[in-house]
Amino acid sequence: PGDEDEDDIGDPRQWIAPVVEGPGPKEFADELIGKGELVMLSNPREGTDWDKTPEMNDPLRACRYVAAMELAQEPRIRRQLRAIYRSEAVITTRPTSKGMGAIDAFHEYYGLHLIRDKPLKEHFPPDDAELERRRAHLNADELKELDTELKKREANSCIQYLNLLKAERSGDITVQVHLPFVSTNIEDASTPWYKLPADKRGRDRQDVARFMEALERVYFPANGDTDEWNEERRKILRMALVNYLLPQFEAEARRDLKDASTRIGVEASAQNLNTMAMTGPYRPSHLLGESRFIVPTGELPIVGVCSSNDAKDGTFLAAVNEKGELSDHLAIPGGTSVTSDKMRERVITFLMQTRPAAIVVGSGGGVSSRATARKLGEVLTQATERWNNRLIQGQDEDDEDFEERMLAFSQMHPNHKDEDEDIDWKCNVDIVDDNVAQLFGRSVRGKKEFPDTAVNLKVAIATARWAKDPLSELAYTWSTASDAGVFGTEMLFLNVHPLQRLLPKPLLLREYERVLCNVVANVGVDLYGACKFDHIHGLLSFVPGLGPRKANNLKQSVARIGGAVSSRRSILAKRLLGPIVYNNSVAFLRVRAIDELQDHQIHPLDDSRCHPDVYQRNKWAVKIAVDALELGDSAAGDNDEYAISAIRDVMQNSQNEVERLYNETKKEWENVYGPTFVVDSWEPRTSVPTERWRDKVEELDLETFAEMIQQSGLGKWLSHLNMVKWEYRLPFQDPRKPMVPPTGETLFRLLTGETDATLCPGKEVTGKVMKNGDFGSQVKLEGDVPGFIPLRNLADDHVESAEDIVQVGTVVTALITQVKMEHMCVDLSLKKEDFKKKSSEWERPQSLPPLDDHFDRAAALTIDEEKDKERESRLDALRLTIGSSNLGDGETGADGQPVRRSGKVTRRACAHPAFRNAKHDEVDRELNEAGDAMVGEALIRPSNKSCDSLAIHWMVRPGCIKVIEVLEQDKDTDASIGNKLIIKKEVYGSIDELLGRYIAPMNDRVEEVLHHRKFLDKLEDEIDTKLETMKR
Repeated sequence: PGDEDEDDIGDPRQWIAPVVEGPGPKEFADELIGKGELVMLSNPREGTDWDKTPEMNDPLRACRYVAAMELAQEPRIRRQLRAIYRSEAVITTRPTSKGMGAIDAFHEYYGLHLIRDKPLKEHFPPDDAELERRRAHLNADELKELDTELKKREANSCIQYLNLLKAERSGDITVQVHLPFVSTNIEDASTPWYKLPADKRGRDRQDVARFMEALERVYFPANGDTDEWNEERRKILRMALVNYLLPQFEAEARRDLKDASTRIGVEASAQNLNTMAMTGPYRPSHLLGESRFIVPTGELPIVGVCSSNDAKDGTFLAAVNEKGELSDHLAIPGGTSVTSDKMRERVITFLMQTRPAAIVVGSGGGVSSRATARKLGEVLTQATERWNNRLIQGQDEDDEDFEERMLAFSQMHPNHKDEDEDIDWKCNVDIVDDNVAQLFGRSVRGKKEFPDTAVNLKVAIATARWAKDPLSELAYTWSTASDAGVFGTEMLFLNVHPLQRLLPKPLLLREYERVLCNVVANVGVDLYGACKFDHIHGLLSFVPGLGPRKANNLKQSVARIGGAVSSRRSILAKRLLGPIVYNNSVAFLRVRAIDELQDHQIHPLDDSRCHPDVYQRNKWAVKIAVDALELGDSAAGDNDEYAISAIRDVMQNSQNEVERLYNETKKEWENVYGPTFVVDSWEPRTSVPTERWRDKVEELDLETFAEMIQQSGLGKWLSHLNMVKWEYRLPFQDPRKPMVPPTGETLFRLLTGETDATLCPGKEVTGKVMKNGDFGSQVKLEGDVPGFIPLRNLADDHVESAEDIVQVGTVVTALITQVKMEHMCVDLSLKKEDFKKKSSEWERPQSLPPLDDHFDRAAALTIDEEKDKERESRLDALRLTIGSSNLGDGETGADGQPVRRSGKVTRRACAHPAFRNAKHDEVDRELNEAGDAMVGEALIRPSNKSCDSLAIHWMVRPGCIKVIEVLEQDKDTDASIGNKLIIKKEVYGSIDELLGRYIAPMNDRVEEVLHHRKFLDKLEDEIDTKLETMKR
């Protein structure tokens, strides 16, 4: 303070804190007030505790405010303190009141709700100084390992933060970014840290000592000052930190955390999509014994199957030909088994007429898809046996009967070809993921391609196409634009990554597009198929140099010239593409030999990855072929037929060498290890050393040839020449590995929708008893997951028969003891001993992410113990006497008989006139028989869905009965009505209160609707017809 000369201040980049000479702060303030230069901002009001807040009486508080604002806005200050904040800040999560009750050891957010003081820097790459320190004195392998570790840690932390955002949005946890708290302020013996109120974990309680130390070094005079003025400086610094800088740093940290997590999440989603796109065509089982490099999968006819759980929707079999076009289909009505007497023959006839190489069943039908696949396998065995033995006359069949059978066979199979006489039909059944197919069945493009086709039939068609070429289906999914003209929006509905809903859609679509471009460039596109068939045309959009509009124009141009292109050169000659676009895209377009081009000579390198510059403009590929065959330089002239012949001979020689190497490698392996050779693991590029190749192109010195080309001033072409060599060996070899049918955990997830995160040992589940056997009870859980309660787990003591404990049709609440994904079954238990086990005692599945190192296990154990006590008291209240059995656990009821807990739905001891211990149909029948007299009335019964719920049957109008679920809480026993009855979030104290506060107002609302001028007592179809008529 004071009137200093500006020349004395010096360079602001070398600012030195001034020493205040003169009076102290209090005298200085009084002096300013006396001169009228400082005015108090507030005056005390009557009835306020003004004297209790000395800060409000401090006349310098406005000066401190201005100084703190100026300090907080200084860029250099923010830059230095921001770096300190990033190194010191931590993340802490706490469960909300909702999360405290919902999150247990089996909840998806378990492990995220009690993270304490996790360093913020773990979510970001280390700074340059730290990275340099950690990389010092490390060799190349150690550096690579360190980089991998850092990237993995960053990715895991960012994915974890995305899960934290998801949990925070759901209201289960709160996430706080803060500095470590001062221990003396935050510790409270009576209140756990995760229950501290907000005022005890504010910014004023955070440890800012390091910040104050850094600021004091520049804000305090170097030669010292009075204690009073230094205290004023500390107040300014603390105000700037707590009120301005810390909130800004916290917001920046949250923003950067979200940005980094979004980037990692988008990359993870793109990687998952890349895995889907790099899945090759399905390879039937009869080809698995052959290498795909020698016997390619090729284009095979496939039958796709869509199985449905709903009796209203039938099961469809769709046969697609080699190009993916629908050739025939068969509908099986809902509720009809594939192996029934009527359908069996129809299915056998359908399969014999289409003779697919494989039958793929979509997983969308759930567990029923597995049963459908098994039944189709039985029918397929009969069909293949009947087809392969069609020309064999039976022992009990005379010549006349045999001729009649052959005549009937020829009439049944008019498409049967003579060249297939000696070929045995081989086929197998497998289950495949129909995620993309289900989307096609309900999409705009599906309706456009098959306007009058049932949804399940379209799903069956897309399932077969997915098995033929997953990449084509993904590109087809992208090809439809939204109303805003954005392509690829359909892909946002695919289950690519579990956290994709949290990611920005534009970023996802941009990464998805990049992935598809890269994969299509690696795989290549058949020009004829992409221009002729709509479901393959989407691939053209991802060819480098094209795009949706150029691809569509190319398709129209090819159709205009007859639908087929005989060579790559004709693409440019017929002006199908411009010179620049042609040069960019032609190496990714395949011109293959097809029936329409039988009269044309196809250049063998037109179906390879070689650019025409290599074999047409420069003739270097021809030079390699001629030199490999030692035909002389004169043979590499302008004679195209001679050059093509030489190229074909070299390609045949190289492909024979591939087969020789495969057979040799397989033989060597089996001589040492026996018949354990894995066919899919052998790849010519990686599995064969260079010195073992003996084909003719291997004898050439391509490096010298490339040097000669470079010396002639034509550039560097070694990579192209090496590509020519490998294209001679494996022309346009598909880099994708064949589709592997799901098994084990993957199959369990596809069919049930459950994972280790949703079904794990120790979790309570509710199911319906379907069958009692000698070894236990079969239970169907939610999602039709099969469950089994062994006899030993039905009660704590010995059980003679399952019927003594549970009856068929009852709903039981049991504990999971084991999830057998391989067997598609879940083992359950009703033993009280298992229910008493703490949730922390159950083993956590290894497939789940490990708990964070900063997760407070002690706090989680304390919360679990509190919940276990509440759970145990609830279980004790739910005990029920079962007959006069001696299966009790030693505790006796009022009649002296043993009692124990029962997990099944029981009759209620209730004398209310509106309550019925009856089944659903019986209550409905009573209401309907009473007619108009019961309109507006309601009857209540025990619910079948849960042991702790009731069902209200409310007759809205004659013939219209609404069933409402009521949750019971605070029950004394299983047989009593809960003291709290809950509908949604509303709590009622008794049945009378239910009828008075819920049913009666609903009846009033119904009356209002019935008397409204817009109400018509007609069916929905009649209303639609009336509206359409009025619109006309």
